[in-house]
Amino acid sequence: MFRNQYDNDISTWSPQGRLHQIEYALEAVKQGSASVGLRSDTHVVLLGLKRSSGELASHQQKLFRIDNHVGIAIAGLVSDARVLSNFMRTECMKSKMMYDRPMPGSRLVNLIGDKAQINTQNYGRRPYGVGLLVASYDEGTGPHLYECLPNANCLEYYAISIGAKSQSAKTYLEKFIKDFGAADVDTLIMHGLHALRETLQQDKELNINNCSIGIVGKGENWRTIEGEDLKKYLDQLETGAPTTETTEELPQGEAMDTE
Repeated sequence: MFRNQYDNDISTWSPQGRLHQIEYALEAVKQGSASVGLRSDTHVVLLGLKRSSGELASHQQKLFRIDNHVGIAIAGLVSDARVLSNFMRTECMKSKMMYDRPMPGSRLVNLIGDKAQINTQNYGRRPYGVGLLVASYDEGTGPHLYECLPNANCLEYYAISIGAKSQSAKTYLEKFIKDFGAADVDTLIMHGLHALRETLQQDKELNINNCSIGIVGKGENWRTIEGEDLKKYLDQLETGAPTTETTEELPQGEAMDTE
């Protein structure tokens, strides 16, 4: 993807006012397998589509526990995600030791943004090639869902998808977004599975090996659903059970780009 002499390092601007290294990092996020996040008034659900390098290999990890009240889903370079997840765990432990309270989700996301921004400004560094969906539940402010990108943009969403073919999932989420607020956990999971299925290739299907779900919310610490525990949700998905009583399409709005 070598473009011109302006993409050799992160600190060189092109005549068009672009930093090509950041665009390449965003492209790495788009090449990763999809992750979907959505929240209600009480819970946040994250879903990840796991890839495998071959039939003899295990599937990559898509969901990471940060603290009892925080979890993340990733799209992009898993090695970069491990670095950022370890940083987030350290910051959460510091908050407990120094202030005897959980780290607020918004503050944690701001720290990630600051860390990512340093790599976009200093010569000799490269941006992190991974996008994060951060789910948190804070006492007093409730559930939150954030998106963190290599360009250090951190935004809060009601529902979002990142990774390959994420626009197809966003189209589904935009259609049913009005139903998410009052939905229970199982309904959120089914909406998430429908959105995640939109990102699959035509010859692929969701199964207990290539999908994982993470949940955090009111009165519930971060937990993941994988393996055989997924089977009941996938069975509902196959039977075509309705996910909502509302079928009216929402007015068309501007697409939520990840760039």
